Amino acid sequence: MVKLSAKRAQRVRRKLRLSKVSRVRLSVFISNANIHAQLIDDQSSKTIASSSTKLLKLKSANIDSATKVGSDIANKAKEANINTIVYDRGGYLYHGKVKALAEAARENGLKF
Repeated sequence: MVKLSAKRAQRVRRKLRLSKVSRVRLSVFISNANIHAQLIDDQSSKTIASSSTKLLKLKSANIDSATKVGSDIANKAKEANINTIVYDRGGYLYHGKVKALAEAARENGLKF
């Protein structure tokens, strides 16, 4: 149990280093069961678009699911006329699911 709380504390410290930006950001949250991605406008404090494994009715939260969520959020960003974003990985390391989601979003036209 001690290791889990230490990991969580490290993630929170990494997350606090991110300062609020004035552009649209792509925020990622990963739980054991789902992957969530949101496009957030920090100036107006509103969510522009969101996607998740729940919305896409995917059964698991693996790298393939992260790729599908990334391409879906990129398509929703295109519909909202958003091309440039800031990637907020939420304190997670840029590896595995977080990396797959980002690369899928880039392949579908988003610029980080």
